[in-house]
Amino acid sequence: MQALFILLGMPGPWEIILIVIVVLLFVGGRKIPELMKGLGKGIKEFKNATKEDSEDEKDSEKE
Repeated sequence: MQALFILLGMPGPWEIILIVIVVLLFVGGRKIPELMKGLGKGIKEFKNATKEDSEDEKDSEKE
């Protein structure tokens, strides 16, 4: 994976614009807010789960 990253390099501004246009064409403008809302909820749930796991570990260390 690193070899591919080194070969392709970092995407420039034109590549990012092209990717955004392709995503808009495939997904459509109306679906983007729904996708971002779902992504935000997923990230929030992940953070809560990791926070709960770290609290559980702290509680088990105290015993």
